[in-house]
Amino acid sequence: MAPPLSRSRPVRRPETDTNPWPATSLLGGLPREIRDEMTGLGRRETFEKGERLLREGEHGSHVYLLLSGWYKVVARTEDDREALMAVRTGGDIVGELACFDALPRVATVMAAGPGVTRLIGRQEFNDFLAAHETVARAVMRVVAGKLRWSTRRRQEFGSCPVEMRIARVLGELMRAYGRPGPAGTVIGVSLTQPELAALVGASEPSVHRVLRTLREERVLDTGYRRILVRDAQELSRIAGTGPDAPLVT
Repeated sequence: MAPPLSRSRPVRRPETDTNPWPATSLLGGLPREIRDEMTGLGRRETFEKGERLLREGEHGSHVYLLLSGWYKVVARTEDDREALMAVRTGGDIVGELACFDALPRVATVMAAGPGVTRLIGRQEFNDFLAAHETVARAVMRVVAGKLRWSTRRRQEFGSCPVEMRIARVLGELMRAYGRPGPAGTVIGVSLTQPELAALVGASEPSVHRVLRTLREERVLDTGYRRILVRDAQELSRIAGTGPDAPLVT
């Protein structure tokens, strides 16, 4: 009699860590277990295009952990205009400074389209940081990155030509939020020319002229709610940075 066939146990495949957030973001750089715990803090809130999460000058004691969507950070200028200062996306955090110093908000954050967030109170947020050193260090890196971004913008406003400033900002957005595609890297945030002009500290006609030149030279394409970087190497050359330059956002 032939020996009975042995039943082999099915091979259990290791679980993959599916991380939908950019690696450069707060959530994108955290281990899965801690990330899952953090995304369960606070309460879920959704926003539509134009709705404001935070308002400049207001007192607040909570943060928003951004799970999906795009968000614009704007601030009032001396001539009472609202200028774009930065962009944020899913995986990022906004409003954290008020949890540390309890001072008024320094900028307004508004949704650039539909988005999902977690509203986390100050005490819960600070308690979580105290219990998770990994997250505390990650938040410090986020704050340091935002400071570096604003410092570099001020330095570049008076020392770099407009073309270089635009190339640097687009390069940083591409490295932080770009999605590779068959024709290049897509930056999926909707930036108007006035908003891009505010980001780089230049006039709208100057930005329009530079973008037209970059399109003609096939460095990039612009369309509805997107910028497509066709030639990242040439964009880096114009920016005066290498393709592996460190991200400062």
